Amino acid sequence: MTPDLAPRIAAAETRLFKAVFPNTTNHYDTLFGGTAMQLMDEVAFIAATRFSRKRMVTVSSDRINFRMPIPAGTIVELIGRIARIGTKSLDVAVDIHIEEMYSDVRLHAVSGTFTFVAVDEHKVPVSVL
Repeated sequence: MTPDLAPRIAAAETRLFKAVFPNTTNHYDTLFGGTAMQLMDEVAFIAATRFSRKRMVTVSSDRINFRMPIPAGTIVELIGRIARIGTKSLDVAVDIHIEEMYSDVRLHAVSGTFTFVAVDEHKVPVSVL
């Protein structure tokens, strides 16, 4: 990472908080994995767009690790950070943390990486910078 990009990378960090309500849980009363992945992709997209200020498209997700289930009745925080910058693509690492609503307990539940490509109005890849 070049030093001149450090402020831009820091400014692109994106956080989202959500309450885990019953309509987003499965029969085990935990957050659907697909819902978690959708939220992660959304946070990653916002972080990628905030960094590049270009049209970004998701091209892959890599090794999403579900370390523990996310129970209904908790708060989740998703954090997206720029992890790698290429010529036309970049990676965003996303972590999900669980917070119990009525205590200070906070646990790291899910992590994954999403790759985005910058495209022009014709969907042709362009530089991310």
